[in-house]
Amino acid sequence: MLNTTETPITVFSMFSGIGGFEYGLQQSKHDFKIIGYSEVNNYAISIYTRNFPKHKNYGDATKIKTKELPYFDFLVGGFPCQAFSIAGRRKGFDDTRGTLFFEIARILKDKRPRYFLLENVKGLLNHDKGKTFQTILEVLNELRYDVSWRIYNSKNYGVPQNRERVFIKGYLRGKCGREILHQTRNSTIS
Repeated sequence: MLNTTETPITVFSMFSGIGGFEYGLQQSKHDFKIIGYSEVNNYAISIYTRNFPKHKNYGDATKIKTKELPYFDFLVGGFPCQAFSIAGRRKGFDDTRGTLFFEIARILKDKRPRYFLLENVKGLLNHDKGKTFQTILEVLNELRYDVSWRIYNSKNYGVPQNRERVFIKGYLRGKCGREILHQTRNSTIS
């Protein structure tokens, strides 16, 4: 269950881009405190730092030393989608970008945050006949996270664009889970 007291929920953001998750967290009714983020694209970083100048960039996810990360409650990340997208070559885990999910898993394993929320393209679900998504779910299960997922389309939320994305949420097994992505009549549930 997300904390509703005055203590902020600490967040680490991976593959942050220009800060979409951070902006969304700012707009929520909860008190979130970003402890840092991970991004390597210089153009994205320049926009991110304009919007969130006090957030620390831990840089390349493959080089993050988890001992150097402070404790955090909540990991968010939109891991690279090019390897799973129908617009890409769909090489999945055979594409270096496709393996970056395992950096999220490494940080989840080492830091044990109570919650996570991940985002990717809808094509992740059927990549390699569903085997890629099954692997992701198995890895998260082995890390002792209870997981659910749902497809959302931005056009159902006032955005003039048809962008379907899968959101994967999880919480440490044994911790109270609470619905954090609410269903609308136009969203797909799993």
